[in-house]
Amino acid sequence: MELLLMVIVLLILIGISNVINHFIPAVPVPLIQIALGVAVTYIPGMHHVPLNPELFLLLFIAPLLFNDGKMTPRDELWQLRSFILLLALGLVFATVLIAGPFIHWLIPAIPLSAAFALAAILSPTDAVAVGSLSGRVKLPGRIMRLLEGEALMNDASGLVAFNFAIAATVTGHFSLPRAIGSFIVIAVGGIVIGALLGFLAIWLRMLLRRLGMEDVTLHMLIIILTPFLIYWIAEEFHVSGILAVVAAGVTHAIERDRMRTGSARLRVVSDSTWSVILFSLNGLVFLLLGLEIPGVLRTVWQDKAYNNGQSIAYIVLITLVLMVLRFVWVWASNSQFRSAVLTALSGVRGALTLSAAFSIPLTLADNSPFPERDLILFICSGVILLTLISASVLLPILTRGPQVDPALAEDAERQARIRVIEAGLRTVKEEKNDENRQQAIELIAAYSRRLQMCRFRDRAEMNRLWKEAVEIRLEALEAEKETADRWLQEERISPKLADRFKATISRVELLLSTRFKVKKLLIVGWSAITRLFQGSKHQKARMTPDHPKWNAYKALKLEAIRAAIERVKGLETAGNRDTIAMIIADYRGLELHLTQEPAHEERAEEMDAVRRELELKAIQSERNEIQRLFEAGEISRALANNLRLDVNYHEAHLFESQTVHEEEGEHA
Repeated sequence: MELLLMVIVLLILIGISNVINHFIPAVPVPLIQIALGVAVTYIPGMHHVPLNPELFLLLFIAPLLFNDGKMTPRDELWQLRSFILLLALGLVFATVLIAGPFIHWLIPAIPLSAAFALAAILSPTDAVAVGSLSGRVKLPGRIMRLLEGEALMNDASGLVAFNFAIAATVTGHFSLPRAIGSFIVIAVGGIVIGALLGFLAIWLRMLLRRLGMEDVTLHMLIIILTPFLIYWIAEEFHVSGILAVVAAGVTHAIERDRMRTGSARLRVVSDSTWSVILFSLNGLVFLLLGLEIPGVLRTVWQDKAYNNGQSIAYIVLITLVLMVLRFVWVWASNSQFRSAVLTALSGVRGALTLSAAFSIPLTLADNSPFPERDLILFICSGVILLTLISASVLLPILTRGPQVDPALAEDAERQARIRVIEAGLRTVKEEKNDENRQQAIELIAAYSRRLQMCRFRDRAEMNRLWKEAVEIRLEALEAEKETADRWLQEERISPKLADRFKATISRVELLLSTRFKVKKLLIVGWSAITRLFQGSKHQKARMTPDHPKWNAYKALKLEAIRAAIERVKGLETAGNRDTIAMIIADYRGLELHLTQEPAHEERAEEMDAVRRELELKAIQSERNEIQRLFEAGEISRALANNLRLDVNYHEAHLFESQTVHEEEGEHA
């Protein structure tokens, strides 16, 4: 019961940390979560959760790295492969060989082999912590991809070096050739097993789909279990479980690209589910880190055998050595001073470092205490906090560029909006089938119109389009009126029906004459505006499809549509071709709407429900795209919030329309 209460409290704190970050964006979420974790330790009655390193790697690191491997662009990783290997392998071993002797020289009480072990666990970086800064820190895309690729691999190399150094400390024996051979076997074996099991999981899901088992819950269960099972199996074969889940993530990225045209519903559910899982896991990692740090620091701080000031100096000096090594290594690789500084400061250490430190045995082979184990844990905790704080303070200052040109900022915002709308449009197209064909076509037209509006670069161009569209639509309406007059002269319709028909057109002309409403007309579409005046429930109550005059009205409208299309075609020029195509498409959609079999009220309500469901899926895809752009550092937090407000307004309008329809149905 105490453990369950602790988990609930931690999940609540994750939500609180993001609320705090919303009001204090200058403080990164990981620092807030660490602080909250520290605060929890001082709450009376709270159950202490001992950090089990093996369980921690399985429950937290495995799914996080699996997702990183799945989401990181493979093409960019391949282009940066040389630099990634230099950091993930070369820098790790350089850190062990250089920082290890320095730590032994600085703290002689730590044996050389144990100093090598400390340097090894301090070498892996934490991309999760750096990624949390992306809302404030605009690291160049190349550096961000380099950090992500490094974090995918250096955990394994750092842990392998750490395990060999610990074994040497405990047993007193070390063989370099054996260590190199074991490293190759562990690394290559982990990659091979991870890739094979990843493809096996993909094959299983594809087999289930071929058998007609499209159950989203079953597929999501397989996806969620995949990283845990692969890590566990790889560790059972005594190879790197970390590299195994990374390799499996990359194979799933290939599957994600190849099956992009598959079930859109599964993709939406998968993205939403993983976002919740990753959100919770990331938060729990730093909260657990905060829970453990007070106990680690208190042990050394209260021990009179240690000089507190000297212990803090150890942390500062070791952190500086790590940063200088990282800076020199990167600078020697690309000869770019600024990128070397940014990469050095971005080398934030995280929970993996502390979890590995907790795996240090309490005793040696001769049952004597492991030398300076408490001090090693103290140093690890201090380096984690110091690197995170320095990155939080210095990176925003160093990456603060010159004032952005408003025109460039406006263009970037427009491009982001285009990509969000395209995500919704893509979902509608993927979800279109025989049952929702009409609703999908209407939504596709609406999204296409929004895309067209977003692509305009300046207001002058938009005003030109508005004026052009209004003139063409007024000509089309005039053609419709002429059709009604001709039918009246030929006595094919009654004067009353002709007056009703022309009154409807006059309402639309009135709307067109109001300049500020033109944008609404262009966005929601001509057919929607026409149906607004022709298809209300009260109108249908007066003239239902089985009404004697309905056939005459429909025949007149279809003839008017054909006349309007011919009139519009005659106005086409090289400069207005897109506008003409849009107007004709609207008329074709209205023609399709009129020629379809009339639906009973129950069927109409069912069709409305189908459209709402389709539109909600598109809205969710828009939200997912906004989150993806923000996490990739392509848009700022402020722009992401603005885009979310637009999506929320769209969704609110959808539900408001639903409520209005329901109220009309009750009072009809």
